[in-house]
Amino acid sequence: MIETLPEPTAIEQAHSEKLASLIVEEINQAESIPFSRYMEMALYQPGLGYYVAGATKFGATGDFITAPEISPLFGMCIANQAAEVIKEFGSIASILEVGAGSGVLAVAILKQLDELGCLPKNYFILELSPELKLRQKNLLEEKVPELGGRVSWLDTLDDFSMEGMVVANEVLDAMPVSCFEIHEGEIYERYVVFEDRLVWQPKLADTKLAKQVEGLSISSPTSCYQSELNANLQPWFTSLANVLQSGVVLLVDYGYQQQEYYHPERTKGTLLAHYRHHAVEDPFVYPGLMDITANVDFTAVAAAAVEAGFEVSGYTTQAYFLLGAGIDKLFLQCVGDNEQKQMEFSQQLKRLTLPSEMGERFKVLGINRHFDHSFSAFNFKDLTYKL
Repeated sequence: MIETLPEPTAIEQAHSEKLASLIVEEINQAESIPFSRYMEMALYQPGLGYYVAGATKFGATGDFITAPEISPLFGMCIANQAAEVIKEFGSIASILEVGAGSGVLAVAILKQLDELGCLPKNYFILELSPELKLRQKNLLEEKVPELGGRVSWLDTLDDFSMEGMVVANEVLDAMPVSCFEIHEGEIYERYVVFEDRLVWQPKLADTKLAKQVEGLSISSPTSCYQSELNANLQPWFTSLANVLQSGVVLLVDYGYQQQEYYHPERTKGTLLAHYRHHAVEDPFVYPGLMDITANVDFTAVAAAAVEAGFEVSGYTTQAYFLLGAGIDKLFLQCVGDNEQKQMEFSQQLKRLTLPSEMGERFKVLGINRHFDHSFSAFNFKDLTYKL
């Protein structure tokens, strides 16, 4: 598969090799590392990890395109939902966006909220990447200079609290996951070792991971079943509960309910890497240059959120959420009588909502803390019963 991928530049290759050497050094000290640790280093190693280094990640010149890059309609729908929350809180309401990517979602949300006369007191962005933070600042300055004063950036959520709404678009899929396999009734954790190159090595799972896998009730018809689980959900939602005193969290990502996620026929799991719009099955090809993701188990996400003190507000597909948030009216508002815009936005609308595109693969989960409110976007077709 490596031969079919675009060649990295000499600088990119050197960058990847530098990170790989750090990973190998850690492996040599312990003989092997869990895949979750490898994924953490590949994505978040200071100065070298994919999400914290300077490579272009989003859009046509990056490695993947997210919904906010496809169309402003996506962010406008999020804003419509945010407006309901802001109206409840009044002048104290804030928005926190976790991992704002290129900044296009923040621009679309702020523009629409301004149009609705419903701007939040503050728009916070939690961003770990200095390069992305700069891109976000530049884009906001270019697109909404009059609203920039409401935006501020956070490096951490320590000692931070707010009331209002938290938005996390394609954040959960980038959390490091533990990879496991079930072979002839035994549960193994998949580790990473170095044998002239980085490769997988299964080891008998410890008691904690084994119990977590057993709790998934996987009925595997094959001699070897591979998948993954996110062991970081509980601490993540606990930290989020400490931040959000009252309000709602919107989580948008691709994934399944648990029954579908661990279907007996999905024997290779969902782990995948992305490099310049190429899907790569081997996550060890170019450490630091590739995105590595796993689909989201929304049943586990909802359970972790509830355990941390949240309540589920709603769960649905991206298509149903956008329809509930008024994307049809927003479409007409954006295109007017302009035929060129009608063609452009029609294509965008299809990509966001069609089942064959993002419409069903992506889900939206709403959770709340001390905030009992019925949300119109989930009322269109709530699928919470499937969790």
